Amino acid sequence: MTDTPDYVPPKVWAWNKASGGRFAAINRPVAGATHDKALPVGEHPLQLYSLGTPNGQKVTILLEELLALGHAGAEYDAWLINIGEGDQFGSGFVEVNPNSKIPALLDRSGPTPVRVFESGAILVYLAEKFGAFLPVEAGARAECLSWLFWQMGSAPYLGGGFGHFYAYAPSKIEYAIDRFAMEVKRQLDVLDRRLAESEYVAGPDYTIADIAIFPWYGGLAKGWLYGAAEFLSVADYTHVQRWADAVLARPAVARGRMVNRMSGEPSEQLRERHDASDFDTRTQDKLASAD
Repeated sequence: MTDTPDYVPPKVWAWNKASGGRFAAINRPVAGATHDKALPVGEHPLQLYSLGTPNGQKVTILLEELLALGHAGAEYDAWLINIGEGDQFGSGFVEVNPNSKIPALLDRSGPTPVRVFESGAILVYLAEKFGAFLPVEAGARAECLSWLFWQMGSAPYLGGGFGHFYAYAPSKIEYAIDRFAMEVKRQLDVLDRRLAESEYVAGPDYTIADIAIFPWYGGLAKGWLYGAAEFLSVADYTHVQRWADAVLARPAVARGRMVNRMSGEPSEQLRERHDASDFDTRTQDKLASAD
């Protein structure tokens, strides 16, 4: 059975049963902390609390890109927030992000710590702080921010919509999968058409727009998300493929994709990052061999 046409919504919705699916244990209709837990603090001014999902990768990629440019002030501690265990509902994390979603950033470089949450806001904050990857000319800046917010508005259809119903929902619902597959393919076409006329998403230069879009749509194009590459015919989007390969070839992108990662090859998982040397000494394969 692929659909449930007999379901009639009640007049007033009530949370009286688990939502089902892979993330049922952590989904709830209320906000706020569920337990007291202070966040750890490292030695660097920038403290990142995150997980190596597409949204988390946006920030670690940008931080690694900033360090590659020589911005020493972009050194950071990346602490793992395991959403499967409910770390995002700890009191310390909720103080930094009342929405209980990763990533969350605490900038302790000034006299008063500054909290920044929502991945797009973090990208803009860091790009402005270090004067990199965000154009200053009005037209180029507007183009970059337009594509950044395109990603912020579009990705929920990819992750929470298509990804949920295609990969995580407890039952396959044809209508939901078709509805969101259609939208994701439309988005891929938007991006493919743009990249047919532009080297990078916002123009000739690599910006935070590329950094935001790559973990989601580049990951989809390279077959990393939801096991859906064949289903969505991602190979047909040749300009997206060209762009994804170019972004992936950047060393900082490769490093950023490793940070706070809990899946994939152990050699590509750096669950916490406190120093550049951690990439050589503290990946999961190195830690396992040291035991």
